[in-house]
Amino acid sequence: MSPPPPAASADLPALCVRIGHDPDALEALYRACVRDVERFVARRVRDPYDVADLTADVFVRAIGAAGGYDGGRASPVAWLLGIARHVVASHHRSTARELEAVRRVDARALVDEDAYERLAEQVDAAARARTLRAQLVDLPPPLRDVVELVVVDDLPVTQVAEVLGISSGAARVRLHRARLRLRRAAPDLADPAVEV
Repeated sequence: MSPPPPAASADLPALCVRIGHDPDALEALYRACVRDVERFVARRVRDPYDVADLTADVFVRAIGAAGGYDGGRASPVAWLLGIARHVVASHHRSTARELEAVRRVDARALVDEDAYERLAEQVDAAARARTLRAQLVDLPPPLRDVVELVVVDDLPVTQVAEVLGISSGAARVRLHRARLRLRRAAPDLADPAVEV
């Protein structure tokens, strides 16, 4: 028996509303949108097992949020990517706590003589990464979100606007302001390719 064909794009908003009580609607929405959600998560999470788990979590949370879906505010994919943003952020907070605990234990390990050169390279790379990260972290969340979606996910500004639930004009303004702040704060760092 072959799987049912994916739902047509026009049917997706209706499916979003029904996934909370209709398993067939959930399956059809999942089949139609899972690749977009997986790509979004995979760009933010390295471990393929985590990607699979978090993608599933997105659809589980979507079931709970189905009653609040408003097709006039966002397309189904944008709605799911908005949920994915929250799922990934929660995962990163949890992972950061775990890594901090591991770091405390690993800091006590001895370093052999051959590892010094490798450590020096890692320290230099980490310093550059910290500089860039500090500049991004200092951005207000609305500006940082736009930069991440444009640079990391390579989304067009119109889709960024849908994911964030704002107008395209507002997304363009936020992107412009973010670029100006990053240039002022770290003029020696390369300008990311965030052309609109």
